[in-house]
Amino acid sequence: MNENLLDLWWTGVDAVRGDICVQRALAQTPCPRPGQIVSVGKAAAAMARAACAQWPDVPTLIVTKYGHAADAPSAARVIEAAHPVPDENSMIAGKSLRATVANCAADAHLLMLVSGGASSLAEALADGDTLERVQSDTQALLASGANIAELNAFRRAQSLIKGGKLLAAFPGKSVTTLALSDVEGDSLGVIGSGIGDAPPGHAFTFGARVVASNAIARDAVATAAQGHVVVNEETLYDDVTALAPRIGQTLRNGPKGLYVFGGEPVVSLPENPGKGGRNMALAARIAQEIEGHEDINVLVAGTDGTDGPTDAAGAQVNGKTWHASAADALARADIYPWLKAEDALLTTGPTGTNVMDLVIAEKT
Repeated sequence: MNENLLDLWWTGVDAVRGDICVQRALAQTPCPRPGQIVSVGKAAAAMARAACAQWPDVPTLIVTKYGHAADAPSAARVIEAAHPVPDENSMIAGKSLRATVANCAADAHLLMLVSGGASSLAEALADGDTLERVQSDTQALLASGANIAELNAFRRAQSLIKGGKLLAAFPGKSVTTLALSDVEGDSLGVIGSGIGDAPPGHAFTFGARVVASNAIARDAVATAAQGHVVVNEETLYDDVTALAPRIGQTLRNGPKGLYVFGGEPVVSLPENPGKGGRNMALAARIAQEIEGHEDINVLVAGTDGTDGPTDAAGAQVNGKTWHASAADALARADIYPWLKAEDALLTTGPTGTNVMDLVIAEKT
């Protein structure tokens, strides 16, 4: 494991942690004391922790992914649910969110804290629609290699709480939304499928800010490198089979130094996929592209600390990692066991943020 790359990755992640970014945002631009705090997403517990430190007696509802609530404020109500495919707890979370927002007082200020993952973690459907239908359609989209914008468009269309619909029921005076962006372009209407966005023609005062993004994480990595940064760009928006050759060519042909890429790749899955995630798949394919180049080390990981339905964030590879057996593992979308056998998996646990993925490569 290349400790320098791992330290740089943690520097990027720490720069966009939910608690740090919310604390900074509230200090820079104070908002009214809220009557209710709602925090939803993979980084919901960390974001809520900063808000509750300022207002410890304000009622707080947290909706987050299983295993991501360890640092939640003790007084908060917490609902854990599934990601990236919703489950029964996602429906319970959606019902709770609707009730919480609708029951705010007429003079209330609502503080909404939103991070990636919210689209799956909370759901509410029209009468006659079913969770089973949503699960099936979501799984099909994920297997097809749909990107986050396509997934969130699908989620907005079917949901009673996405795309501004949740806040349409808010009877209060004002709403402030602070968001961690896990989408290209950092649009509030796409983050969490617009669960923290205001509806058209809203009667309440609305203010929203994106307080953390992939760009902030990448810039923190570049600053901490204290050396020659060759590339710092957000270009990981393609299938891993297309991205790996481009990244490999850049690394093989480029000068010595640090290369930082951000974004969210996609991966197409076979009918019965094994265990793995997009970052692991990209790392293995990059390993093939840099085979024999022992001067290149690469880390590929999700900033939230999870990659697909696994306990790993991604992987670290170098010019000696690849061998032919990886091709079959990739074809079966079962790259996790292969990388584990190579001692290449990166396992971090939940990080308290979610600003897409980082690829950090060093050529010496």
